[in-house]
Amino acid sequence: MSQPRVARALLSVVPPLAPPTSQSRVEQSDSELVAGVLIGDRWCKQEIYVRHVDYLAGMCTRLLRSMEASEDAVQDTFVIAFSKIGLLRDPEALRGWLAAIAVSQVHRRLARQRVLRFFGLDRGLDDAPLDECAREDLTVEARSELAALDLVLQGLPPRQRIAWMLRHVEGEALDVVAETCGCSRATVKRWIALANARIKERVRMVAEEDPS
Repeated sequence: MSQPRVARALLSVVPPLAPPTSQSRVEQSDSELVAGVLIGDRWCKQEIYVRHVDYLAGMCTRLLRSMEASEDAVQDTFVIAFSKIGLLRDPEALRGWLAAIAVSQVHRRLARQRVLRFFGLDRGLDDAPLDECAREDLTVEARSELAALDLVLQGLPPRQRIAWMLRHVEGEALDVVAETCGCSRATVKRWIALANARIKERVRMVAEEDPS
């Protein structure tokens, strides 16, 4: 599994299909929708959900590797968000704020999984590794490379894996990743660099095992 192949394989990762959503009645900005929610407009609340649920569901599914766990995380994200939306300082940054809440829910679930595994109670809900999130027309070779990459990512500390995936799978800018992870840009760059080092080491080991 070469580094260029890893890069090409990542381009094939796509969000899982979500139920079709209705088109917005009126094109409103996120800040306008937030203002509507604050005065009790139920349509604005629904529109926020419709506008951002696919992004959050795709991100949570890839981070948690479980569609079931992702659904729970996304549901909790919106419950928390609507209960605290009055605390949002910049309504135009709504998507990033929702993503930060979602990532905190991901961390909670990953921590719970570690506890369950420690006591031998893990139910093994993983059902969405990277190769399963890829396009249907992906080649067997590329799918195999994604599966190998997924194994490497699973061996990383959660904060490194989440930062790396937000940057290289979700395609977010460093500043967005830092804000979503609740840390400085320098810290998130360090986490991503550590993850990259582990991935490069795995690529090197595989190349040595299979010189062909």
